[in-house]
Amino acid sequence: MPFKPVSFFLTALIGTALATPLLAAEQALTLPKGASVGVEVIEKLAFTGSQARHEGILLHPTQTDSASHELPEYCVLVANAQLTNGRIRITTQDATCIETHDTESAIFTGEFSAGAYATDGQYGLACDESNCSLSPGQAFVVTLDKNVDINAQDNPSAEINAARRQADGDGVANPIPSDRPDPDESAENPRSINQPE
Repeated sequence: MPFKPVSFFLTALIGTALATPLLAAEQALTLPKGASVGVEVIEKLAFTGSQARHEGILLHPTQTDSASHELPEYCVLVANAQLTNGRIRITTQDATCIETHDTESAIFTGEFSAGAYATDGQYGLACDESNCSLSPGQAFVVTLDKNVDINAQDNPSAEINAARRQADGDGVANPIPSDRPDPDESAENPRSINQPE
């Protein structure tokens, strides 16, 4: 199955945050080294003799009892996967996440270095090499190789929402203040009277 570009999914993810303003600038997404989070693939991956490696695959969070921590609901991890000696070895590179609280949201994008481990604690997911694949709904955990500390990014929705409020109410963004007439209808502008429409 052909994969959609990573930018397609990241654009769709970030688009979910454009309706709400940003939280405090000091907010950060933090996880300690050794923390584990549950994830699953977004699209099915098939491993064969001629296709033993997939690069730029996308993962998103899911619930699993063996995880020690949780990621925000809206999150995409970019990773590589390699079938080696009957195990799928998955390593993540970076993450883009959106944390929401009521009417506010924060966007986090940064390095996320983790590896996939099976329930037996071994590195890599056990797989039958004759029919080896990963599908959405197959939860597994990735464990962080080092601390994650990603500061919240600027959220363009804050400026968009502020401009909308100004245009709908009072303020400099409203082109015609409520206590002044339209310039085209004023006595100082005879063009609106003398020129035909």
